[in-house]
Amino acid sequence: MSEPHFGGDHEVLAALLAWDADGDDGALVTVLRTWGSSPRPPGSLLAIRRRDGLQVGSVSGGCVEADLVERLVRDELADCPTTIDYGVDPAGAARFGLPCGGQLELLVERPAVAPLQAVLDAIAAGRLIERRVCLDTGEASLHGPDGEAEFRIAGATVHKCFGPHWQLLLVGAGEIADHLARIALTLGFRVSVCDPRDGFASAVPGVERLQTMPDDAVNALAERHRTAVVTLAHDPKLDDMALMEALQAGFFYVGALGSRRTSAARRERLRTLDIGDAEVARLRAPVGLDIASQTPPEIAVAIAADLIAARHGVDSAR
Repeated sequence: MSEPHFGGDHEVLAALLAWDADGDDGALVTVLRTWGSSPRPPGSLLAIRRRDGLQVGSVSGGCVEADLVERLVRDELADCPTTIDYGVDPAGAARFGLPCGGQLELLVERPAVAPLQAVLDAIAAGRLIERRVCLDTGEASLHGPDGEAEFRIAGATVHKCFGPHWQLLLVGAGEIADHLARIALTLGFRVSVCDPRDGFASAVPGVERLQTMPDDAVNALAERHRTAVVTLAHDPKLDDMALMEALQAGFFYVGALGSRRTSAARRERLRTLDIGDAEVARLRAPVGLDIASQTPPEIAVAIAADLIAARHGVDSAR
């Protein structure tokens, strides 16, 4: 069996297309539901090449993948699409390396490649696209995003949204921004740091540096319901410019660094700048979960944790 490659959604779909171009076929596996503890969340993808079991992506810690490869190579999954359960009893969970009480329901498909290419084209063009699979008929179709969860099952239909990476714009370079940028990169965010001031720059590889004014940087952002804006400059002239624009747009997360007293003063300033109460109420300030963080790394962790909660639709206590 070939060694797995733990790629993202884009790499999983690209692998299936590349194998098809080489005359190989493969299976696309999607985590539909999980119970108890599970290594990968619903919506996670895995591609398996039938010829040699090469894997891209993952649905568990490895043992489930090994069983899927064996079934695919033996042609036991010819009647696709199909659903498979793992870990329905303690013995099964132990056999497949699932945590105590863990259970997975998987969808296995042999997808047509042309629609997958359309998904990759949409991603490359910076557009969101939703792929739907009917569990009753196996029919797959492409649609515009419906604005709901990134992955969900409604009745007998599986909805999975593909598109641009989650984005994080940090206004104000510095130590907190550097720590937060490093964490956010590991969480799948595309990170930009905006700071027009001389001598302020991000030293984190993979982070885009912007020297434009913060309001211009905010207005240039696309796919806003996948974008977060956090101000860290400690300079109201910069922070407030970004917040004025961000709070009136559809960003899923807008936060500002500062104490409770500073945050209260900022909210009053924003109201005097004709930002409505509903928009001001969207501001997460002081930004981050309240974990008594004090050092720059701790503050970055608190903000990152709150970003994760917001990305998954959890309204953390403010």
